[in-house]
Amino acid sequence: MSLNLFRSTIRAARTSASSGSRFMTPAYITLSSNGRCMSTGAAKLADINPSRLEVVRTSQPGVPPPSSSLKFGHTFTDHMLTVPWDVVSGWGVPKIEPYGPLQLEPSCTVLHYAQTIFEGMKAYRHDDGRVTLFRPDMNMKRMNTSAARIALPTFDGEAMLELIKQLIRIDKDWIPREPGHSLYVRPTLIGTQKAIGVGPPSEALMFVILSPVGPYYPKGFKPVSLYGTTEFVRAAPGGTGAFKLGVNYAPGILPQKQAAEQGYAQNLWLHGPEHYLTEVGTMNMFVVFGKGDGSYELVTPPLDGMILPGVTRDSVLSLARRHASKSYTVKDLPEQITVSERPVTMAEVRDASKNGTLIEMFGAGTAAVISPVDRIGYRGEDVHVPTGKDGMGPLSRPIWRELVGRQTGEIKSDWSVEI
Repeated sequence: MSLNLFRSTIRAARTSASSGSRFMTPAYITLSSNGRCMSTGAAKLADINPSRLEVVRTSQPGVPPPSSSLKFGHTFTDHMLTVPWDVVSGWGVPKIEPYGPLQLEPSCTVLHYAQTIFEGMKAYRHDDGRVTLFRPDMNMKRMNTSAARIALPTFDGEAMLELIKQLIRIDKDWIPREPGHSLYVRPTLIGTQKAIGVGPPSEALMFVILSPVGPYYPKGFKPVSLYGTTEFVRAAPGGTGAFKLGVNYAPGILPQKQAAEQGYAQNLWLHGPEHYLTEVGTMNMFVVFGKGDGSYELVTPPLDGMILPGVTRDSVLSLARRHASKSYTVKDLPEQITVSERPVTMAEVRDASKNGTLIEMFGAGTAAVISPVDRIGYRGEDVHVPTGKDGMGPLSRPIWRELVGRQTGEIKSDWSVEI
């Protein structure tokens, strides 16, 4: 991609941000009202149909382990959901069945060409017994854009969500009751064509597994340290950084390992000779600057094709914008804030740290919700980031409380979708 085209991409992202865009879909992907990607000239194939669901319950139900022993992503519930697809008939019969191994041939395309996408969301048990998901419609829309990007089949997001709800209803006893705990939901779509060759698969499989999880910070917030990574690139203009593909994650393991060896918890992915901030580990990045008039600027990089459009990212921006416009009040959030989706460089962050205008930095994602940052290793020195006594800052703290309140039902919100 030429430098001029890269700059035009940044300008387009700025225009989108200033016009109030929330979930940026690439121009070559069109979403229908139910979150499915639309294509022209395609034959009409069967879509996902919840009325066809078959349920086979396990004959040996497990016993959920003590919540105190939970390790993220290591414990799974009794059942899983599978929905096959093929190029001749479309989506087949959905099936909820006992959790167990998938039967795949060694020639399956997912094993050779990384034809796999996934999502991550959480189900929460409320004090009154209700179970809800947090903004699951956005996960279904993003999953469809990811599928379209690597030529996997798209689907009716509302229908898929209904199947996920049914799976959660069956395994709802696995949802921990303790505060801060939840049920992690992992929908995955893989290419299963039994032939070696690069191309759109003739067969695919959607499956969903569930995992009870504890709080990301069981002993209170602990700010993380970041390594400003310039030796490796997470994403580039025109690439796949804006999509939740399996292929985007494995290349980050070695840089993460090397960052840990230098004493840092995560990578801060920097792009280009200007060292633009993009993402932190697998989370979106936010920076807060103090202004001369006592106000704050909340900044996050724009959705320029390299940034994953995170659900938590969108939620943070939405709450902050509504608060700034005085159409909604986030308790304890400062009144005078400006919300910006704009490029930000490490030079700007470093200078702000030195002159005292850097207020805080934090990552945002499904697993941690909010993850505060206290230092960044950059060019042989540490750039220090202020944190409060509880590890958080003046903007991240009230935003985190608001998000968690909506997720757990303490704050009523149409973002919570009842199972």
